[in-house]
Amino acid sequence: MSTPSSVRQRPGQKEKKAGSSPPQNQNGDPNGILKDTKLPEVVTSEWDYKLALTVITILAFITRFWGIGHPNEVVFDEVHFGKFASYYLQRTYFFDVHPPFGKLLFALMGWFVGYDGHFHFDNIGDSYITNKVPYVAFRALPALLGALTVPTVFLIMWESGYTLPAAVVAAALVLFDNAHIGQTRLILLDATLVFAMSVSVLCYVRFYKMRHEPFSNNWWKWLVLTGVALSCVISTKYVGVFTFFTVGSAVAIDLWGLLDVNRAGGALSLPEFGKHFVARLTGLIVVPFLIYLFWFQVHFAILTRSGPGDDFMTPAFQETLSDNLMSASSTGVEYYDSISIKHKETKTYLHSHYDKYPLRYDDGRVSSQGQQVTGYPFNDTNNYWQILPAKVHDPEEQKAGHQVQTGDYIKLRHIITDSYLLSHDVASPYYPTNQEFTTVPLEQANGERFNDTLFEIKIENAKGKQQLKSFSGHFKLIHAPTRVAMWTHTTPLPDWAYKQAEINGNKNIQQSSNVWYVDEIPSIPADSPRLIKEVKKIKHVSFLKKYFELQRAIFFHNNALTSSHPYASQPIQWPFLLRGVSFWTQNDTRQQIYFLGNPIGWWIASSLLAVFAGIIGADQLSQRRGIDSLDERTRSRLYNSTGFFFLCWAAHYLPFYLMGRQLFLHHYLPAHLASALVTGALLEFVFNLDPVGLDENANQQKSPSKNKDRQGKRVVVPAKERMRGQMLALWAASGVVMALTIGGWWFYLPLTYGKPGLTPEEVNARKWLGYDLHFAK
Repeated sequence: MSTPSSVRQRPGQKEKKAGSSPPQNQNGDPNGILKDTKLPEVVTSEWDYKLALTVITILAFITRFWGIGHPNEVVFDEVHFGKFASYYLQRTYFFDVHPPFGKLLFALMGWFVGYDGHFHFDNIGDSYITNKVPYVAFRALPALLGALTVPTVFLIMWESGYTLPAAVVAAALVLFDNAHIGQTRLILLDATLVFAMSVSVLCYVRFYKMRHEPFSNNWWKWLVLTGVALSCVISTKYVGVFTFFTVGSAVAIDLWGLLDVNRAGGALSLPEFGKHFVARLTGLIVVPFLIYLFWFQVHFAILTRSGPGDDFMTPAFQETLSDNLMSASSTGVEYYDSISIKHKETKTYLHSHYDKYPLRYDDGRVSSQGQQVTGYPFNDTNNYWQILPAKVHDPEEQKAGHQVQTGDYIKLRHIITDSYLLSHDVASPYYPTNQEFTTVPLEQANGERFNDTLFEIKIENAKGKQQLKSFSGHFKLIHAPTRVAMWTHTTPLPDWAYKQAEINGNKNIQQSSNVWYVDEIPSIPADSPRLIKEVKKIKHVSFLKKYFELQRAIFFHNNALTSSHPYASQPIQWPFLLRGVSFWTQNDTRQQIYFLGNPIGWWIASSLLAVFAGIIGADQLSQRRGIDSLDERTRSRLYNSTGFFFLCWAAHYLPFYLMGRQLFLHHYLPAHLASALVTGALLEFVFNLDPVGLDENANQQKSPSKNKDRQGKRVVVPAKERMRGQMLALWAASGVVMALTIGGWWFYLPLTYGKPGLTPEEVNARKWLGYDLHFAK
């Protein structure tokens, strides 16, 4: 994108003088041939582009809004994003791994139509009609954004100077794509993401076209608009960082070109270059980040009531919410209290029973054969432990009234089995590097194993000698001699432990999953003054503290999304459309919504991505051998403009190979849009079209009499006359591509719109690559 010829003038748009770079005009004419020549407009009013844009926009709205009320039930991930909109409207705090912008738009739509958030979208298949939910209004938002994405694709091609058939093909691949349609007709975030991504690319193209008028009003306008669009991408989903990388790479190349002392427009002084750098830094980094922070401020300002998201946050955060159970019910823990201890993440209780560890595990390792200490998900008397001071325990001594504080060394006595919690240098059942947890009787706990029964209470974010409290006192239990933290995880133990959770000693004591809290203190009498609660005032925490805490929670839980899913897929499968996702089924009518792209459109786009890579490789090889098969203008166009689209595809696709979390086909939608841009651009390249201006290299080889008037002056031959044959061929090729694409869209239409129901024969006819469709029998 760094060369002046990488983005051409729109066909039919008049030339503007490039005052800041006299030797070179906006059309990339290095010799100034066109400087004083007024180019005739290829299409004086651009009526053909405008007509095509109008038709494409109308079709986009039809394909996205047709039958949007079907089905009138909760579909797939509407259970999440519909629920979040309801939480916003009820001002109830929730937790999600995505930034708030896209969800706030849904809440805004619900507020517009007077919805009060009473329905929580609990199950796929729940009726919207019965529960009186304005679901069509909710679905209309992504449908609107999805419809606007299609003309945005067309405008990207138009503004980049591509011919009409190239622009139409690129837009048609998105217009008639079943995946884009299916994802934009439901209460999902991807329509917002893809639309903001496409607008970011469009605004950057417009900004780049203003490069010869730096710091003008239009230059600043498109720079800031690019930043605003980028902020909307990353404020919807964090994969929006890929769009930042795309635009940032182009900007870096552009800045590198501005440093060149031999640049066509003249060398820039370092202060001038600094102005360019700071302007781009402000418009593309600072402005988007401030807008991104703004949406989190709105998020916190709306969600002021306690809700299902409380458990993901620290006690200090929870105390900023009204009606918070933790603030209202927390009770100070004292020595000799009987308590139950719960793991913050897995919600399992610290548990023990009389059963012993087996002598040998399946891998041949040997255990201590001590009493099992496990994690149990349900309330049970075997979850009760008595908290004791760190001294030789006398069962007759019960001096209550002393607070348990952070930094205290304690013992835990399992009440039912009358044994004492212990950890030692014996490997745990599943983790050879982690220590086993077991219990020992009183004689050993007071004798040779005394030190092994000592544990330190470390309350998270404690202030001074803070007292341990139920619910609000999140703490780590650190084994005193070996400095390992008590930890558990979600993989159940074998049958010998009744499929309960493993408890072990984690050597990484800083790990956030080592946190526990006291869930219950059953030993406190019902009439105890300790249970009398004062009305607590809602506390205030600064925005930045809340923001950073939420970011840590988001990224931790995002990386933890590693469990399997029946419709998860791998990035290698996406360009070839090897599998889709079942969104919804209805047995009575045999109707189903199966999320799947248009196979023909995807295969065409993926094939041309490979063709582009092959062309680049062949050109590089031919240049190494001294064969110059492309003129400089065509090469610049191929590498910079089409190359930018290819970079956009790669940036939105390849990083998924590095992710270990669950992935689905919808993650490819931004990359698919970029592949549609590459397809349109490459079709034009194949027919070697240049819609505006002269082909300088070709004209230099012609006889002196050609392209000159009677006075010998050079004249411009309109593109329409020079390329009539190529244009017809391009239109023919474009027509074939669009016909095939429309055919594929029509064939898979029943699976996209969820109607009509298909017979087993019709379902099997659509299992081209063994798609796991329902009702095939």
